[in-house]
Amino acid sequence: MSIEKQLIERSNNACELCLHPATGLRMYTVPPHDQQTLETSLYSCGTCIDQIEKREQLEAAHWQKLPQTMWSAHAPVQVVAWRMLSRLRQESWAAESLDMLYLDEETLVWAKTTGDHEQDGTVHFHQDSNGMRLHDGDTVVLIKTLDVKGSTLTAKLGTVVKNIRLVADSVEQIEGKVDGQTIIILTKYLRKG
Repeated sequence: MSIEKQLIERSNNACELCLHPATGLRMYTVPPHDQQTLETSLYSCGTCIDQIEKREQLEAAHWQKLPQTMWSAHAPVQVVAWRMLSRLRQESWAAESLDMLYLDEETLVWAKTTGDHEQDGTVHFHQDSNGMRLHDGDTVVLIKTLDVKGSTLTAKLGTVVKNIRLVADSVEQIEGKVDGQTIIILTKYLRKG
């Protein structure tokens, strides 16, 4: 039997974290593991996975079933429950659940490996000057004339920059081509086109 079929059976075809019986459930391998096995993976909905991987803002209401699912007999579910409760610890129900949750030493070491427990639930995204979320491939318009450092190029107010790329380690910067030259632009100087 495949790992996915075993996970479907183990989860009763519902998300092992939020218990939502939903279409679009899929296997999620819990970091730092990269090999999908029954001992390193869980079956989860897209909403949970997007929030775990910080592609979407953390919504406390979505995680209300964690006090129930944290008692799973399966280590991957325990690890993710501990990490998410840690990120949600400003919620009283999450803090209480975290205080009650017991993980054996090996599972606790696994849970702490990513450092998620040291951060709050806030996720920062690339946003334009109006607070609109930016994505790779978007088109933006400059709202200020910019002198490009190390170049004689001036990017004029109203310049359209197509097919931008987000700078991975800074939510305040994007890359785009202006007059055939790739430049870094601060997100506060642009709006989504």
